[in-house]
Amino acid sequence: MEFIGRGLAFPVRTDATGSVALVGGDREVVESIRLILGTSPGERPMRPEFGCAIHDLVFAPADAATAGQIAYEVRIALERWEPRITLDDVVVGFDAVDEGMLLIDIRYTLRDRNDPRNLVFPFYVIPTHDIPAHDAVPQPGDRLAEVDQRAIAAPAREVS
Repeated sequence: MEFIGRGLAFPVRTDATGSVALVGGDREVVESIRLILGTSPGERPMRPEFGCAIHDLVFAPADAATAGQIAYEVRIALERWEPRITLDDVVVGFDAVDEGMLLIDIRYTLRDRNDPRNLVFPFYVIPTHDIPAHDAVPQPGDRLAEVDQRAIAAPAREVS
């Protein structure tokens, strides 16, 4: 357990005694992975190369090519910045409900013991939306727009 060590909790917070919270063991590694993936390169002035370049893909389409690029960027970042793990696999899948969310499944083994783990990190892209054609959107002065305006302005009549 000496190899993993202890460190500041992220986000920085206090514990029940009012001291700065520390984490150790497996939790330290999980928080470190989340910190690496949540930091964009260039975000830290004193360590500009630290982080993962997945943030450059926020506006990329949610497709297989983007998923492959995300897996590559995660692998490169974790192999460089987290020496306490052996990265076994990075699998990127698509969420069935939210078309803008990709799930990054990171499978790793703690180096000081043969203990396989995984961490699922959600990554959000901006989903593409179909923009309606100009003709389909009523414009002021269009006959369809005028009819809609008259229907809104007309009082409702009761049917006897």
